[in-house]
Amino acid sequence: MSAEENECPGPGLTQQNSELMRSWELEATLTNRTLRFVLRLEQQFICPSCGGIVLNPHQTGCGHIFCARCVRAYIGNGGSSKCPLDGIPIKPEEIFQDNCCKRELLNLEIYCTNAPDCTQRVTLCDLQDHLKACQYERIRCSNVGCNDTVLRRNLTDHQRNVCSFRLESCPHCRQSLPASQLLVHQKNSCMEIEIPCPNKCLQIIRRHKLQAHADECLEVETDCIYKSYGCTFRGKRGKVQVHENSEFSSHVRLVLESNAKLEKRVEQLQQDMLVQQGVLKDKSLVVSNLDRDITMCDSTLTTLQRSVEEQRVRICSVQRELRDLRGVLGSELSEELPSLRASLDSLRQQVAVTESLREHLGALEQTCQRHTRLLDIHVEQLQCNEQRFRQLESTSFDGKLIWKVRDYWHQKEAGTPLNSTPFYTSRSGYKLSVRAYLGGYNSGRGTHLSLYITIMRGDFDSLLPWPFRQNITLTLLDQSGSRNHVSNTFTPDTNSDSFHRPTSDANVATGFPRFISHGDLEAPRSAVYVRDDTLFIKVKVDTTGLEDL
Repeated sequence: MSAEENECPGPGLTQQNSELMRSWELEATLTNRTLRFVLRLEQQFICPSCGGIVLNPHQTGCGHIFCARCVRAYIGNGGSSKCPLDGIPIKPEEIFQDNCCKRELLNLEIYCTNAPDCTQRVTLCDLQDHLKACQYERIRCSNVGCNDTVLRRNLTDHQRNVCSFRLESCPHCRQSLPASQLLVHQKNSCMEIEIPCPNKCLQIIRRHKLQAHADECLEVETDCIYKSYGCTFRGKRGKVQVHENSEFSSHVRLVLESNAKLEKRVEQLQQDMLVQQGVLKDKSLVVSNLDRDITMCDSTLTTLQRSVEEQRVRICSVQRELRDLRGVLGSELSEELPSLRASLDSLRQQVAVTESLREHLGALEQTCQRHTRLLDIHVEQLQCNEQRFRQLESTSFDGKLIWKVRDYWHQKEAGTPLNSTPFYTSRSGYKLSVRAYLGGYNSGRGTHLSLYITIMRGDFDSLLPWPFRQNITLTLLDQSGSRNHVSNTFTPDTNSDSFHRPTSDANVATGFPRFISHGDLEAPRSAVYVRDDTLFIKVKVDTTGLEDL
């Protein structure tokens, strides 16, 4: 009966308990290997879920066998998986390991996974042991640093003859090194290898003797030994030796000249020594004089000590007289002592009263300071209330405002914008204010009065329709009684952010940068707009169509 071949991919590594250690090792061995069975593999040994071999077979409640990896996937679904063959739900508590199926599978005969190089046929359970000895199994070189993998049959030759990390002994110093580093070692650091003299003297020297050789090498440059006497010759050691022998007379002359200089130096030092001896004699005389002065000081000190002793005797005498005097005065003081103590007690009481008054005064000062601070807070609050009252008093709630602008000439010269008090279209309506640039703004700067309207954030904005659509009229009032007022009216641009609901305290102001020229404002022909350094501006909002909340 001819053998049939059936190829099936090996399963991945699984984790089992200690009883399944052999299955673990076998599954790890078969990772990324292809199994070729001698006889065709029966369907019961193939997992119906993944199509792999069921090396670690588990049987479900419906009687079908799956590999452990697929069973874990079914269990991980919380019991919601179904058998792919009959659709019966797979319950984790009904799953068990099928050791009978496992034994049958492990006793099947397969070809070595290194076929066709290896022609061995073994049972599946013996495959792992076979691979540990198979000569065609690829294993990693054990030399430190080598990552190559070779066939087991070639491993010994690779480790001994091919691997660049094999250890070899240096033939010169006998040090063991990796083969890849041996040439570098011999070239740069081996101390026993013989190398040519670096000074090119044709000698071959061991590297550790180079320094000693340099001290006698004829090719090393050196100075003449008479350099300290003035000879400047320098050259290779051989030429220097020839120079020293041939120039002996000149060297002797240099030595003699040096000795002559030394003799002159010695004579100079002797003269300096004589001078120093004279100085030393003078200093000896000074020392003798100091000795005499010290002797005189000693005699003076002795005199002072005698004087101090005499003073001490006198002090003792005075102390005895004081003790006698204290004894005489003691009886007299004992009579006056009670009155003195009474006076002292009276003074102590007065001091205590004074201290009590001082503490009370300090407490009164603290109370006064606290009342002063409270009074300042009340005054500040009163001022805020007065300012708020004035603001409420001047605020209108009918969409109209007459704004009195004082100090016209100074404000115009300053060039800062002026803002009116806010006014409303109704008690719960829109909040607006007027902004004036007396000196002009943008295109009207320096030539015109600029007037703008600002939509401000109010308390009832969430109840009002937006954008703001009401017509606004700005009027400069004539103070002469002729009623020659100057007015301008505009309709809000609903696409402009200036008329949408405010997101900050106030929107961007919009209006007339050239409301009226300074010439027409300050010197009109039939009207008076500035009187007593004051002008009046009227604003009127058309409230038609606005619903009063």
